[in-house]
Amino acid sequence: MTEDVLSLESLALKNAGLALDSLTVYRSLLDGDRVIGRLRALIDFCRQGRVELGVFLNHYGDFFEALADSAADSLDDYLIEVILFHDNSFTRSLENGCRLPNPLAPAAAHDLDCLQQLAGLAPAVFKAQATKHCCSSEAELALLKRLPEWQHRRGKNQEHHTCRHEELRNGIMASSRWSDRLDDLIAFHRRYGAGILAKYQAFYWDHTAGCLRGIDDPDPVTLSDLIGYEAERADVIENTLQFLDGWPANNVLLYGDRGTGKSSTVKALLNEYHERGLRLVEVPKTQLFDFPDIIRHLKVRGKKFIVFVDDLSFEDSESSYIALKAVLEGGLEHRPGNVLIYATSNRRHLIMERFGDREGPAMSTGHGTAARVKDEVHAGDTVQERLSLADRFGITVIFPTPDQDRYLEIAEGIAAKRGLPIDREQLQRAALRWERWHNGISPRSARQFVDWLEGKIKGKR
Repeated sequence: MTEDVLSLESLALKNAGLALDSLTVYRSLLDGDRVIGRLRALIDFCRQGRVELGVFLNHYGDFFEALADSAADSLDDYLIEVILFHDNSFTRSLENGCRLPNPLAPAAAHDLDCLQQLAGLAPAVFKAQATKHCCSSEAELALLKRLPEWQHRRGKNQEHHTCRHEELRNGIMASSRWSDRLDDLIAFHRRYGAGILAKYQAFYWDHTAGCLRGIDDPDPVTLSDLIGYEAERADVIENTLQFLDGWPANNVLLYGDRGTGKSSTVKALLNEYHERGLRLVEVPKTQLFDFPDIIRHLKVRGKKFIVFVDDLSFEDSESSYIALKAVLEGGLEHRPGNVLIYATSNRRHLIMERFGDREGPAMSTGHGTAARVKDEVHAGDTVQERLSLADRFGITVIFPTPDQDRYLEIAEGIAAKRGLPIDREQLQRAALRWERWHNGISPRSARQFVDWLEGKIKGKR
């Protein structure tokens, strides 16, 4: 290898280091991103001049491992992923529909070109520097040559990326200058948001970390997949559309027996309207006390959120319903206009009621049991206060258990949608036999029956 080639590679490392040092709106990547942090350490080490081969190998291996763990197809692919899903002042301003302050757009364009400069670093650049400054024997040269190399150009598309992400990703990759795609990037963040909101459409609340976590593979159910209960779903859809259009809307309680499609209805709303800015955050009942923190996270974001509490009910000794009641009624910190609460329950009044409640409400003893306060003067008021929790939802939609005819209609509708070649009478006989031997009459049972039927029919082909 000639001295001229080596000097060009030294210049490439110097320029890459300066590009990292000059990042502005994406500057938090230097400390907050594992891959870029290790790349920076490798670059800085190689720029020092004569160094120990063992230390170089550790830096090289650390960076290679971090890039491999990211599941990116190449360094180019990883850096474009960073650009699309980074959360910073530039992307947040776009998410919230703000006019960009004068410095942000040119600063972002500058950073795009700096990150593109990093993308051009091939493994050979680092190996050449190690050859020049570290190696003193044929064995060491052979070791360097055997080091694995990351891919320098992007390979196949990653399956979890949606089409909207891929279109912009491919556009940036094809550009000779990444900053030329700044307008496309601005449009992307205005439409889909910043950071985690651009990458995911469904989330769960991580109580331990106190933050949202994206769900990689949310339930793909759509409204068109749901057969039956069209009138019940129409009320939920109307309320959701009012919410998305910026008009007043209500929190919703979907009440009904198990398997009637309550949860599927909420999940289908997300798949129907996420392109309009809808996001879904699932919060388990055990984390209702985190509602104030959740609300504070969501109210500053430029999207519309449905906070989804599935299978909501309370034992009579539980006090966590107070946290939900406070959010539904509004406390000193009211529910923001970009958040609604949708809950499903098998109980109309949400809180278990016993005949013993007439003697007085339950009071926790601190030992996992409940004692009755029999001398409370107005015990009935306490009981009614609990049972009125459901009334604090603006809309209650009831999903009743279907009768036999409705059950058969649902089974027939699902089978027709899937194009299963079966006689109607034969299908009905099999569907009735299925519900008798399995889970009874419900839309869920109808879907499970058609799943079995489809497997049986297609398995014989």
